[in-house]
Amino acid sequence: MTETLVRPLKAGLIGAGIQASLTPAMHVAEGAAQGLRYQYELIDLLELEATQDDLPRLLADAEQDGFAGLNITHPCKQAVIAHLDNLAPDAQRLGAVNTVVLKDGRRYGHNTDWWGFAEGFRRGLPDADLSFAVQLGAGGAGVATAYAALSLGLKSLMVFDREPERAESLASMLSRFFPEAEIAAGTDLPAAMRLASGLIHATPTGMAKYPGLPLDRDLIDPRHWVAEIVYFPLETALLAEARRRGCRTLDGGGMAVFQAVGAFRLFTGLEPDAARMLNHFKTMTG
Repeated sequence: MTETLVRPLKAGLIGAGIQASLTPAMHVAEGAAQGLRYQYELIDLLELEATQDDLPRLLADAEQDGFAGLNITHPCKQAVIAHLDNLAPDAQRLGAVNTVVLKDGRRYGHNTDWWGFAEGFRRGLPDADLSFAVQLGAGGAGVATAYAALSLGLKSLMVFDREPERAESLASMLSRFFPEAEIAAGTDLPAAMRLASGLIHATPTGMAKYPGLPLDRDLIDPRHWVAEIVYFPLETALLAEARRRGCRTLDGGGMAVFQAVGAFRLFTGLEPDAARMLNHFKTMTG
């Protein structure tokens, strides 16, 4: 800890369209509360006119600049794996990384997304009917949310994605880890929503850069609980519509905070105050 007081601890976030991210503020505030001089930078692919192909250079630059670690978000959570030296068991199992620790010249991949979503769900929808849920999205975030929901006891899950093969791949992978659950890639969303007790939204739709609804509004029924991963804006079009129809909802704030709790722990080696980080997030989002 003495070292961090002399030399600032650096971390950053790699992703596309991330200028509105609240992750830097959460890390810096918690660092200050724990006596750290914490610098957190945004490495925005859109601002840099970069792509996933630039990940090797961006990772090398971070190492050269003395970063302790990097958070990874859309669209790099799966692409970054090829450029890492070691994967923690959760990241290896999920095939997605949202946190990279840079230490002693090596790159260690972790996934704190799944625990972040699970913790937010436990707190925000404690009595949700977990008989059957539909999930939209089978990318890096979708892997984490599906894994989290099944870990919480979800009995049946149907996954939809614009790329059907991704949904099929995710369903196959999860079936190996949760053999007692029914997991499948979906082809008929209206039929699935008629049977579902809940909806997990795990695509970028609803973010400031990708506005709109991820499905036909008429598929949302008051009996559904609706869990969102997007947190900026906190009130997405999906959540607004779901609430208008009388659904129980969970915004993306919990996942955002609790994944940051896990990442802070990995970057600093210190135990973050989750309640303090959650309260800080609430002050930033009103």
